[in-house]
Amino acid sequence: MTPPLFPRLSALTIATGLALSSWLNPGIVAAAPAESPGQQLSVVLVHGAWADGSCWNDVIPLLQQKGLTVVAVQNPLSSLADDVAATQRAIDRQPGKVLLVGHSWGGVVVTEVGRQEKVAGLVYVAAFAPADGESVNDLSSNKDLPQPPGLAGIEPDAHGYLWMSARNFGEHFAQDLAVARTALMAVTQKPIAARSFGDKVSVPAWRSKPSWYVLAAQDHMIPPPAQKAMADRAQAKLTSLEAGHAVMMSKPAEVAAVIVAAAQSLRR
Repeated sequence: MTPPLFPRLSALTIATGLALSSWLNPGIVAAAPAESPGQQLSVVLVHGAWADGSCWNDVIPLLQQKGLTVVAVQNPLSSLADDVAATQRAIDRQPGKVLLVGHSWGGVVVTEVGRQEKVAGLVYVAAFAPADGESVNDLSSNKDLPQPPGLAGIEPDAHGYLWMSARNFGEHFAQDLAVARTALMAVTQKPIAARSFGDKVSVPAWRSKPSWYVLAAQDHMIPPPAQKAMADRAQAKLTSLEAGHAVMMSKPAEVAAVIVAAAQSLRR
């Protein structure tokens, strides 16, 4: 009689194989007691202009160490509607509630998309938090606030997109990071469609969701007084850090701590 092609494996062999598979492929994880979908809380990170999801690379492992499920959105930066759609796809993939975290322009995105029941709360990181019918252009037209120096380094192209000069990355966008890092950011930047800054929010999510705000006190892109005004208007719990606009890169532990505290608060 011909022996079977795959002989019966012992329990030890199966266990060893599963362990090896998990080591080779981190996506395969041994079964463990888990929260029900209704109890789970995922963190969805939303980047801003001239960046992509990798801007959260220093924050992500700190959140994962606290047992949080994390996903970083890759926004097309082609319009508010397109970025909302990209963020919505990330939200839809999560099994339970979601904590939305937005940096800079990403704050506009989470403000617009965050009204839905699945979103439990919002964290703004040196971000715009528009009110009803407001756009970034509206927020930036306040003549009572000084013009941020970083705006001078924004350059339009022939296709309607805005780029940032390499010098601006080092002097104004992330002046508290190493020169080598800001030079890399300039090379890998993702431009934003100029029309996006005219797109208006409908009903802001912060009106109905608990919110937190990380203020970057040395920000050259969004004036710190404007950040404070938006945080106060949203009744957000405020944390001020001595950092530039890319605060999640220069102060990742402090930003992660705010996100973790927000998640813990929402889980109670």
